[in-house]
Amino acid sequence: MTYDLVIRATHAVLPHGTMPAAVAIADGAIAAIGAEDEPFAAHAEVELPHGQVLIPGAVDTHVHINEPGRTEWEGFDSATRAARAGGVTTVIDMPLNSIPPTVSPAALETKKAAAFGKTHVNVGFWGGAVPENLGSLEALWDEGVFGFKCFLAPSGVDEFGHLDRARLRAAMQEIAGFGGRLIVHAEDPEVLDDAPPPAGADYAPFVASRPDSAETSAIDAVIDGVRATGVRAHILHLSSAAALPAIRAAKAEGLPLTVETCPHYLTFDAEHIPAGGTQYKCCPPIRSAENRERLWEALAQGTIDFVASDHSPATADLKLAGGGDFGVAWGGIAGLQVSLAAVWTGARARGYRLDDAVAWMSGRPAAWAGLQRKGAIQVGRDADLVAFDPEAPFEVHAAELAHKNPVSAFDGHALVGRAARVWLAGSESGEGEQLRRP
Repeated sequence: MTYDLVIRATHAVLPHGTMPAAVAIADGAIAAIGAEDEPFAAHAEVELPHGQVLIPGAVDTHVHINEPGRTEWEGFDSATRAARAGGVTTVIDMPLNSIPPTVSPAALETKKAAAFGKTHVNVGFWGGAVPENLGSLEALWDEGVFGFKCFLAPSGVDEFGHLDRARLRAAMQEIAGFGGRLIVHAEDPEVLDDAPPPAGADYAPFVASRPDSAETSAIDAVIDGVRATGVRAHILHLSSAAALPAIRAAKAEGLPLTVETCPHYLTFDAEHIPAGGTQYKCCPPIRSAENRERLWEALAQGTIDFVASDHSPATADLKLAGGGDFGVAWGGIAGLQVSLAAVWTGARARGYRLDDAVAWMSGRPAAWAGLQRKGAIQVGRDADLVAFDPEAPFEVHAAELAHKNPVSAFDGHALVGRAARVWLAGSESGEGEQLRRP
């Protein structure tokens, strides 16, 4: 057989370890894997330079693209260009902050139409669970969304309301009934209301305004609901290590609960966020260095299942509003393009292997989302591949990233690891596909 492409690498991250390999590609899929010098015949051949490692493309299940409606914040073209440049070959788009939010089949069609012809990686879609669409979620599930996002506290945008405890339980019962998945922004609004409001340029009051107890209380409620209904539930962007004991106990009990954290929680710490640095503002907040190390340990132990970017950009005037006042500026961190490098930088510094980072950023999120053709260099999987240089140092300059707005918490930070080449379905050009839930 003559293959379309063969990629030869002295190091390739395969399911059973890192080793030399030749990967043969036909019709967009991995058709064969052999020794590095395997005499595969192909129309084209690539030999990676020494030092580059062939890895599966990262799968980012938490990306706010915001198109249509707030395309000035981000859009499908800019977001997916950024993803590809950073070695991310599949993203799943959040149901907000677009207008309309993805809370009905009609809104999903609007979103798909907005994405058509603009995607440089594969794109799937989350639905939303809001007060207005409870009781009609299955229709959106039948259209192929990967699950339903809800907020337990105000989302920050009027068109995407949050669920109180009674509505959370109703959503869980409904979604469990058709085998769906609920993904939860877990902060307790009553705890937030009782906390001192954020104000000023110092970061500490902002953290105090969203204490650990806001997360632990909300996560306890989610766990209670999972136990009562059997719904598959997922905790988004875990920030507080104080919630880890409850999560460990829920998993030990066998409850269908999964958890993610984000590159910014694994990279930054509250002690080093500068006064007025509202580019670091996100909800829940970046916490202490000690908290960060506990998140790393939980990720390595499997208590935290994987890492997703929570790429949540906004325009510079919103992110820097108030002249550095954390009580005024918009929250959310833009980090899609550097997410893989940021996680690898932190993992490398702590003695983890590239295989670990690939599992946290590709294999585990792909398996969790049911993307059986993504997330591994394996025969039959899609040829979504990255030539990654794990020793390439660089300094992040937000203005040079493909994100639409040049504001990022990673600006000026030194990272290690670059995506040198990226193949999507075996091609270095062309569009990604719109994905339905398998």
